Amino acid sequence: APGDVIIGGLFPIHESVNVTKRDDGTESISCDRFSTARLVQSLIMVHAVEEVNKNHELGNLTLGYSILDSCSDVTTALNNTLNSKQPSPPVLAVIGDYYSEISIAVTRQLNLEHIPQISYGATSGLLSDKVRFPSFMRTVPEDDHQAEAIIKILRKHQWNWVGVVTTDSDYGRYIADRLLQHATNNNICFAFTSVLPDVLSDKRLDEHIATTVKSITENTNVKVIVSFAKPYHMTKLFNCLLEDARGREKIWVASDIWSDSTDINLKQWNLSDIGTVFGTTLKSGNSTRFKQYLRNLDVNPDHQKNNTFLYNFLKEHQQDPRDTTTEVLMKKINPYAVLSIELAVRAIAKAVVDLCNNRDCKTSQRLEPGELRGALRNATFHMDGKNYMFDSRGDLNSGYDVILWRQTPTSVDVSYVVANYSIGTQDLTFISHALSSQGEVISRCSESCKPGYRKKSAQGQPVCCYECEPCPVNYYSNTIDSTECHLCNITTEYSSNGSDKCHLKETVFLKWTDPYNCALLAFTALGALLTIVVGIIFLAHWNTPVVRASVGPICILLLFSLFCTFVSVILFGGKPNTKQCQARQVLFGLSFTLCVSCIMVKSFKIILAFEFDPSVKRVLKKLYQPYIIIAVCMAGQVVICALWLSLESPRPDWAPVENKEERLHFCNEISYVKFGVMLGYIGILALICFGVAFKGRKLPQCYNDAKFITFSMLIYFICWIIFGPVYVTVKGTYLPAVEMVVILISAYGILFCQFITKCYIILFKQEANTESAFRESLRNYSLSEIKNGDGNWVSSPGTHGGIENIMCFHLLLVSEEHL
Repeated sequence: APGDVIIGGLFPIHESVNVTKRDDGTESISCDRFSTARLVQSLIMVHAVEEVNKNHELGNLTLGYSILDSCSDVTTALNNTLNSKQPSPPVLAVIGDYYSEISIAVTRQLNLEHIPQISYGATSGLLSDKVRFPSFMRTVPEDDHQAEAIIKILRKHQWNWVGVVTTDSDYGRYIADRLLQHATNNNICFAFTSVLPDVLSDKRLDEHIATTVKSITENTNVKVIVSFAKPYHMTKLFNCLLEDARGREKIWVASDIWSDSTDINLKQWNLSDIGTVFGTTLKSGNSTRFKQYLRNLDVNPDHQKNNTFLYNFLKEHQQDPRDTTTEVLMKKINPYAVLSIELAVRAIAKAVVDLCNNRDCKTSQRLEPGELRGALRNATFHMDGKNYMFDSRGDLNSGYDVILWRQTPTSVDVSYVVANYSIGTQDLTFISHALSSQGEVISRCSESCKPGYRKKSAQGQPVCCYECEPCPVNYYSNTIDSTECHLCNITTEYSSNGSDKCHLKETVFLKWTDPYNCALLAFTALGALLTIVVGIIFLAHWNTPVVRASVGPICILLLFSLFCTFVSVILFGGKPNTKQCQARQVLFGLSFTLCVSCIMVKSFKIILAFEFDPSVKRVLKKLYQPYIIIAVCMAGQVVICALWLSLESPRPDWAPVENKEERLHFCNEISYVKFGVMLGYIGILALICFGVAFKGRKLPQCYNDAKFITFSMLIYFICWIIFGPVYVTVKGTYLPAVEMVVILISAYGILFCQFITKCYIILFKQEANTESAFRESLRNYSLSEIKNGDGNWVSSPGTHGGIENIMCFHLLLVSEEHL
């Protein structure tokens, strides 16, 4: 059609070329496999141009067009472009071609004259390179976005083991490469990649189709196949594949090149044999106006001689009713083509308006292709209430629709939109639940690893082929197909082998209800009760010789310290807390220090009572200050405990135990050095007691405190010497019980050795617990000992009891004098 501004059109009206050899050896090339759908696409351009002219959008200018057939072949497209009769005025811009490999070749040729080219379907990312293809633009997004959209679909349905079918073309190689890149980043693997010859007349096509069928049927784990082949490729592939039952009922993810194609002829097969077909398609436009254009189309071939493609089509359908012819054309409408082609026409029209606003483009100041190319890059054009413009790479990122094929009584519906993909946000939004049932289809190399397991890649296999390895103890995974197991917080949590979560450890400590603790507390209560009973007995018989000879006030103080020692045992059981941890060792240390200090005072009393050297005795009398000695001994322990509490105070702590399901709650002494110093201080005092008492072990039988002190200190030393290594090596719930046992044995040793024999005399030998009994023994026995020159007593035969009675009475007097 003529016009002031001519737009070129390049459409693959035929799907392939047929090459035959002439008798003279030259080749004859003819286009074959006429595509009604591509004819309809060329009519979309015609309609869009007529709409612009009808609405006088260019003022006094009109658009014309010159449309050529590329025959889906690069060589034919270049020949037709070069050798076609140039219209007057010349072509300023070209719309087309649909295929990327053709557009790549043609845009290089057009760029020699700076003629801009706007494709409505060439989506290869190579064409976004403006250094190599400065004249190329398109009203569709590039294929990297489509690859991302397909990956979103696969991830949505958890399909990670898929097959890929593509073609040996710029489009096929590029989009397959981009899909592989995105698949690798999302742990999706290709079980096989079949590459078909792009040219349909290639003699190797049948061989490659057979190889592809074999790949599909032998990979039984592959239920999902992504295809970037052309419609004719898919026709041949389906008709061969469906012959084998293993190739049926697959899920096919179609790229935009065939997802909405109506040219696929399934012969005797139907959609249910194929399985499920859905795929990405370019954004759809409003086809209402174009459908009306087709309804009003003059179907008389003689009236369409300016359009040879339409003329041939109408000639073929000349005998059909008008409505039938129109219906055939309307069924071949691709909604995406309506948007993409109309946008291309609108972009050119807007660029012409922008350039010709203040100039006469009709006669004297005609447009140049280079001018139009620059104006197109900056143009903002409108359609259906929306604004559009090319980005810096000459692309128009309109997004994608996801369509699902549906079987109808007469044909297959390829226009049912189930989801949208936004390039800007990279979000896949489903607007229909029609694909929800496909989530039950499993297309994986390996079964999913359940929570509690992690994926372990098999040697030499793709990342999608793996083994499921259970998480080790104290590790977990809580997601399907986890690549790693996460460590539990082993301080408070645990997990068994193959766990999907961590469990809180049970807190263990020496509970009040524990049988061992109950037994120890029973002995503690008994010891405390015996201590009180002994105290009552002593107070009730306060003025008797036995109590007086035992230094009564010191004994009461000793009994009080023993009672506090028994009380300290209680603090070693139950749930630890800060105050309890600080109090238990301090209370024991102070109370037992008081206990040993009292015993030490009694030991010094023995030395004083039986020292007969006057000079030594005078010195001992001056030094023997019982309460001062006790106070000094206690002060030393108070200082040690105060430093311990202020510098490194004991506190509650946690520790793992052999049973991984538990954690020990215990009192941490923090500083074992200070703990040792406290015990060592008591040990030094006990050692002094032991040394003094050991010296007086052969004293008279009526006063045998020295022997009992020696024995009680021996018990103390044995217990605490054993306690040291046991306390350091033993860990667990019953560690406090070890110290409880040692304290109880020490306390019971002192209680029994110091008081039980005396209570026996007080209660059951009352006749021996009187002053007259002591005097009677003096009168009954004569003094048969003489004093030698060294001041030592020497006994004569037959007088073995006299000296003992004298010493006992002397001791009684000394005790009363000093206390």
